Amino acid sequence: MKLSWSHAVLNVRDEKKILDFYTGTLGFNVSDRGPIAENGPNIIFMSQKEDEHHQLAIVTSRKDEDPSNSLNHLAFRVESFDDVKTLNAKLEAAGVDILPLSHGNTLSLYFNDPEGNGLEVFWDTPWHVAQPDGVLWDTSLNKEQALAWVEETFSNKPAFGKREDATGEWINRP
Repeated sequence: MKLSWSHAVLNVRDEKKILDFYTGTLGFNVSDRGPIAENGPNIIFMSQKEDEHHQLAIVTSRKDEDPSNSLNHLAFRVESFDDVKTLNAKLEAAGVDILPLSHGNTLSLYFNDPEGNGLEVFWDTPWHVAQPDGVLWDTSLNKEQALAWVEETFSNKPAFGKREDATGEWINRP
């Protein structure tokens, strides 16, 4: 059996704040919504893909004021370097704290949603680097500069090479 990732569901307190963030800042669209059961909390389904009913859902059932649960972060892949740059500008304009981290195989932005749920948005570089590894990267770089920086920074790391040459190398590694 091969599993493929489908969606995540977050328990949230402030429906409006969370919806504004995921729809306005991250570009999700609400695909459905309603009570889970009679007199139950609402569930709101969101997606960025027309052929996916939902990639993310929120349930308005969280009551505590403590930091989010044991989830570390949700990660989203984008198609282009420009997507990372555009999101970085949106997050900066919204006053969101951003941790720009490259793993060698990605250029990533780490940040929290308004309720403290960790998020990562990343773009794949053409390289493979053994993990874990991470170095802060300069989001003011253009694509060519960023790729040159990644290659220079990670080329001396274990298992550095072209992504297509490393496919599957990390699976079943002891």
